[in-house]
Amino acid sequence: MTGSGRRGLLGEAVLLAAGVAGAVAEGVGEVLAKGRAVLGRSDVGELAGQGHQEIRARGQVLLDRFAVPPAYLEVVARQVVARAGRADG
Repeated sequence: MTGSGRRGLLGEAVLLAAGVAGAVAEGVGEVLAKGRAVLGRSDVGELAGQGHQEIRARGQVLLDRFAVPPAYLEVVARQVVARAGRADG
């Protein structure tokens, strides 16, 4: 597996973990009530997929809220490298 593939899986795991933590922080009771309602439905697979997306989105929101932005000079350096690459190609 390539390095970027590992980072993708790790990033996915981090987003899911943060989303679950956010859901737990909102209240276990609310999550349990939704879970009980889901068990009686016939489209559980589709709901599980939607739940995965929702938890991932919650994780992204939480991580974005607490993430440290990149340093200004790092951003400028990346832009210079990108421009140099376009000029060479």
